[in-house]
Amino acid sequence: MQLNQVTLPCTDFEASAQFYETLGLIRIVSSPPRYARFECRAPEGQDPSTLSIEHVPNWAGTDWPLIYLEVPDLDALHSRLTEAGVIFLSPPVMQSYLWKEADLRDPAGNRLRLFQAGDARRFPPWRIGGA
Repeated sequence: MQLNQVTLPCTDFEASAQFYETLGLIRIVSSPPRYARFECRAPEGQDPSTLSIEHVPNWAGTDWPLIYLEVPDLDALHSRLTEAGVIFLSPPVMQSYLWKEADLRDPAGNRLRLFQAGDARRFPPWRIGGA
């Protein structure tokens, strides 16, 4: 089993679509004002996962679920997004579990965490059964 698709609610289709394109996702399906699907950039030779937005009237946003999006260089992306006007809840911070993370919200109030983990994502020193 492989997680491939997550659909997030949105209240302002254009604002949310623009936000995810600013993050670097590629819009591959667009049915405004109801639905859009984006591909996440994948390493060479790997299939990309997808993320969708779907209009949900009166959505108020929430802290859960927390959506994690892995990036190869969090500091560089944080700088680029901050310059583009994206507001972060927290700057990139190295965590004790060896992931660097920065939190933000999309225009609909969904909580996102951009992170950089490298090998520690799948193979932390405390992994059950070792490497």
